Amino acid sequence: MPSEVFEFELNGRPTEVMARPLATLNHVLREQLQLKAAKAGCRQGGCGSCTVMVDGEPVLSCLLPVANVAGRSVSTLEGWEGADPLQRVFHERFAVQCGYCAPGMLIAARSLLDRNPSPSREEIAEAIAGNVCRCTGYESIIDAIAEAAS
Repeated sequence: MPSEVFEFELNGRPTEVMARPLATLNHVLREQLQLKAAKAGCRQGGCGSCTVMVDGEPVLSCLLPVANVAGRSVSTLEGWEGADPLQRVFHERFAVQCGYCAPGMLIAARSLLDRNPSPSREEIAEAIAGNVCRCTGYESIIDAIAEAAS
């Protein structure tokens, strides 16, 4: 399948990339655009470390063909202005150890807080359920998101 040019908004800026239509968004972000926040974890949609926002909704970039974001808005952690309060609280509450799950957790948390500024602990747990963390467990992450919400 030949490469094509795809245009989309990336972190608020118009972006053009040449890629094969079935290349994953994660591959294009990491290998062509050198944006490394969205990790290439399991590459099967099971860990959540590749999560980015597409049109304001969290999606697994390892499963999404780049052709599917043409004309849409993509946001990664690199596009966050300054230190988002979530990043600060994650740091202060030791919510992350190795950092591999952090981008997916932060994107999932931001999506939740944008929809629901005062979530319950159960709603927080549900929002991050698609993100695997093997270092901290989930209590410190849930605590950090709850603190950011308050």
